[in-house]
Amino acid sequence: MTTPYEAAAATYRPILDKIAERAVEAERTRTLPHEQIGWLREAGFGAARIPVELGGDGLSWPEYSRLLTELAAADSNVLQALRGHIALVEDQLFHHPGQDRSRWISRFVAGQIAGNAWTEPGAGGVSTTLDDGPAGLTVTGRKYYTTGSIYADWIDVTARGADGTDLTLIVAAGADGVTTTDDWDGFGQRLTGSGTTVFDQAPVEPDAVFTFAGRFPYQTALYQHVHLITLAGIARAAARDAADEVRARTRTFGHGNGPRVRQDPQVLQVVGEIEATSFAAEAVVQHVAGSLEAAFASRGAGAEEQRAVSERAELATAQGQVVLSASVPRAATAIFDGLGASATSTTKALDRHWRNARTVATHNPAIYKARIVGDWAVNGAAPPTVWSIGVQPVGGEADSVTTGNTTAPSALQRS
Repeated sequence: MTTPYEAAAATYRPILDKIAERAVEAERTRTLPHEQIGWLREAGFGAARIPVELGGDGLSWPEYSRLLTELAAADSNVLQALRGHIALVEDQLFHHPGQDRSRWISRFVAGQIAGNAWTEPGAGGVSTTLDDGPAGLTVTGRKYYTTGSIYADWIDVTARGADGTDLTLIVAAGADGVTTTDDWDGFGQRLTGSGTTVFDQAPVEPDAVFTFAGRFPYQTALYQHVHLITLAGIARAAARDAADEVRARTRTFGHGNGPRVRQDPQVLQVVGEIEATSFAAEAVVQHVAGSLEAAFASRGAGAEEQRAVSERAELATAQGQVVLSASVPRAATAIFDGLGASATSTTKALDRHWRNARTVATHNPAIYKARIVGDWAVNGAAPPTVWSIGVQPVGGEADSVTTGNTTAPSALQRS
C-alpha cells in the first residue's frame, strides 16, 4: 500500500532532481532560485502539509520532514527560503476550522507561497506599525532577515498596532509600498533571499491581521525544526558528494593504503563517518518531528496541555540543535580529509556544504540551547519559547509583552 509520503515524494522527486542539478551552478554564480521555487509552486509543494480533503497531500510532520529533507539535500537554500511559508501554513492549519482560515488555505493549495519579515535591524524592538487611515489599513516599517520574501506572494509580518498590541500581518508581496532587496551578505545560504524588506504604507487586508498572542504555541520549535531539517539535508548532500568523489577518483598518494582511493581504508573511514552523521541527523529530525505532530494534535486540548507539549517540542529542537550544529559542519569539513586539495576546486563547490551548515548553525546560538537543556535537566526549568534580539536594558528585560502563558518579546530572533 502506498503511503502519503511515498505518493508525494514520487510526485516531487523529478523536480527535486532538477533542483539538485542546478545547485552547484546556482551557488557558483549566486543565481537566486526563482525558477526552482516556481517549479515547486506549480507542483503544489507548498500544500504538502495541508490535509487531502482541503486539497493538499496530507502529510504528517514525520512524513513532511522526510520530504523537506530531500529538498534540503537537493539545495539547502531552497528549503530555507520556504521556512516562513511552512510556519504560516501551520498557523492556518492549527486554527482551522475553529477559526475559518479556508481563504488562506485555498491560496496555498493554489500554489501561492509566503515569506517572512519579523526581525528589524538596529537595537531591537518593533517600530513597524499598522495604521488605519483614509486609505484603510497600511503597514510601515523596515525588516531584515526576510527569508524567502523575494520569492513570495505573501509576507508574514510582525507589527505593532496603534494601541500597542503586537500583531502579525499577511501582506501581499507585490503590493504598492513593498520593496524587497537581496542584500543578505552571509558567506553561506546565500540564495535564501534573507535580505531587507521595506513597507511604506503598504495596504493590508482586514482579514489579514492577527494578534501575535494567537499564533500557534509551538511556532518557535517549528522554526528551529526547519533548521534541523536543513542541516540534515546538508549532511545527506555531503555524504552523497563524498562517496561520489571517492568512487570516481583515480589519483592516489604513494604513501596511501591502496591502489585506488576507493580501496583505502582510511578514506573509507572518513566517508563512513560522514554517512553516519547524515544517518544520525535524520534520526534527530524524525524524533523532533514526532514532538511537533503531538503539538499539532493538542490543538483541541486545554491551554495547560498545549503548553506542556509545546515545551517538549522546544526541548527536542534545542537538544537537536546542540548536536547537529557541531556534527554537521564537522562532517562537511571532513570531505576534504578524504579528497585532498583537488576537492577545493570552485567548479565542484564542495565548500558550500560547510559554509551552508555553519551559517544555519549560527541561528539562535547553540550555546544558549545547551544551557537551556541543562537547566531543564538539573532544575526542571521550562524552556523559553519566544525570545528577543537587540540591545537589552541593563538590569531589565527586553522590550516585550505578555502573550498567554509566555513572555513574547516584540523583536523576534530570525532564524
